[in-house]
Amino acid sequence: MFVDEVEIFVQGGRGGDGCVSFRREKYVPKGGPDGGDGGDGGSVILVAEEGVDSLALLAHRKHWIAEDGERGGPADRHGRSGEDLIIPVPPGTLVFDAEHNLLLKDLQRPGEKVVVARGGKGGKGNAAFKSPTNRAPRECTPGTEGEKRRLRLELRLIADVGLVGKPNAGKSTLLSRLSRARPKIAAYPFTTRFPHLGRVVVDGERSFVLADIPGLIEGAHRGAGLGHEFLRHIQRAGILLHLIEPEPYDGSDPISNYFSIRDEMEKFDPALVQRPEIVVVTKADLPSVRSVAQKLEEKINKPILTVSAVTGENLHVLVETIWKTLQESRASRGGSER
Repeated sequence: MFVDEVEIFVQGGRGGDGCVSFRREKYVPKGGPDGGDGGDGGSVILVAEEGVDSLALLAHRKHWIAEDGERGGPADRHGRSGEDLIIPVPPGTLVFDAEHNLLLKDLQRPGEKVVVARGGKGGKGNAAFKSPTNRAPRECTPGTEGEKRRLRLELRLIADVGLVGKPNAGKSTLLSRLSRARPKIAAYPFTTRFPHLGRVVVDGERSFVLADIPGLIEGAHRGAGLGHEFLRHIQRAGILLHLIEPEPYDGSDPISNYFSIRDEMEKFDPALVQRPEIVVVTKADLPSVRSVAQKLEEKINKPILTVSAVTGENLHVLVETIWKTLQESRASRGGSER
C-alpha cells in the first residue's frame, strides 16, 4: 500500500529516578551516601532510509514511544539509559510539527535524520548532593518526562524526471517500457492512483529515475481529482516530461490540454512552469499524431517529440533527449550527476 501523508504521535522515554541509598558494609563504620543517578530516556528519531518508498508502516501505528530510562541503584549504580526509537522513512519526507504547522526537517537524502522527541533526563541520586556541610543527604530528584509531539509527515518523491499529462496520456505505459516498473495500465481514466518510480538505464554507466504521477484534471491546484497527489510529487522532479495524447478519450482538444495542465501547475506553484520541459506526443502509431505535433510546435515554439510505447518508435531518441536535458539542468544548477 502506498501512503504519502500521515499523522503520528511521538514521545521520548521518561528519565529514570535517582536513588537514595547509604553505604552499608561490615567493618566500614562511616559509610556515606551512594545512591546512583537514573538513566536518560530514549529519543524518537526519524531516519531517511534507502529502499523505503512509502509511509505505510506509520499509517498502521499511530503512537511511537521510546524506552524509559531505569532508576539509579545503591553503590553508585547509574540506571541504564533507554534505547532510542529509530523510525525509517522514505527519502523525500517532510517532517512537520502538526500543532504549529512548522517544518522541522526535510529528509532528502538517505542517512539524514532528525530527533523529533528527546528523551527525559535521568534524576540525580543522593550521592550527587553530598557536601562537607551535608554529609548524609536524603534527597534525590525524579527523572523528567520525555518530549511529546504530534507530527505530520508528507512524502514528496525525489525523481530526476516527472511524467505529467492528462489521465490516459500514456504515462504508465511509457514508464513500463523504459524501466522495470510495472504500474497498473488500463483503458480508462485515473489508472494511476499513486506515484510509481522506475530507474531508466541509458547504458552501463548512465541512468536516471523517472516518476509516473497521477493524471491531472481542471481544478487540480484546489485539490480536485488527484490534484494534490499529482502536484506535490512533481515539485521534487528536476525536469518535466509532458505527455500529450493526440486523440483524448473524452474528445477534448490535445492542444488545449497542454495549456490546461501548464495553467494548473502554475496556479499550484509558479516555479513548476520554470522547470526544463520536454514535450512529447504519444501513440505515434495513430494517424493524427503528426498534425497534433506540428500544431503544438507552432504554438509553443519548441521542438516536439513523437513516440509510441507500443511499437517502440523513437524511445531511444527520447531517452537520449532526457539525459541531455538532465545534464544541462544539473550544470545550470551547479549540481552533480546522480
